[in-house]
Amino acid sequence: MKDYNKTLMSAILAGVCIGIGGVVFLSLEDKVLGALFFTIGLFVICTMKFHLFTGKICYVFKNDKSYALQLPIIWIGNLIGTNLVARLVSFTRIAGIAEKATNMCNTKLSDSYASLFVLGILCNMLIYIAVEGYANILHDVGKYLSLFFGVAVFILCGFEHCVADMFYFSMADMLGTDGVFIRLLVITLGNAVGGVFFPLCRAYLEKSKAIVRKK
Repeated sequence: MKDYNKTLMSAILAGVCIGIGGVVFLSLEDKVLGALFFTIGLFVICTMKFHLFTGKICYVFKNDKSYALQLPIIWIGNLIGTNLVARLVSFTRIAGIAEKATNMCNTKLSDSYASLFVLGILCNMLIYIAVEGYANILHDVGKYLSLFFGVAVFILCGFEHCVADMFYFSMADMLGTDGVFIRLLVITLGNAVGGVFFPLCRAYLEKSKAIVRKK
């Protein structure tokens, strides 16, 4: 139980980080700058090793059953953290960013499930590239470039990130709107598929290489 409590707390903190990234994105008129500065969220998460669903799902097949069982807790913690930031901001002078969040969320609500699913897949392909690069690239500049390019590109492309969307729907005060949670789940499923795509392909390629070497 203690481990799950720690996981939940870490996930809430990760949600707070993404929420802060969402605040800066909504606060800037320049979309490119907003996409770049949104990366502060994933930068802090990777540096402090917080639990973000879209990052953790990428390694579900490399870990045991207990790892997989933590993923729903992480998702809920991320939701709590993003909602907390949105609620706090709503009491401040910058609460006007909710209007921009509402416009974004209306677009998501009018989109098809198939579109949201595919955009979720593409998003987490980039998230995997970002977190894997941060973890394994030896040069510091390369580490940070992997984060910034991975995150900025998915935002500029309009791909769907379930935790970022949790914040936008919370900021727009639309979490209770009909269909929102279903859409979040569709995006989450897309993120899950996109997150495991590269790891599974890499595992297959490495296995093939090992077989060739034995021959």
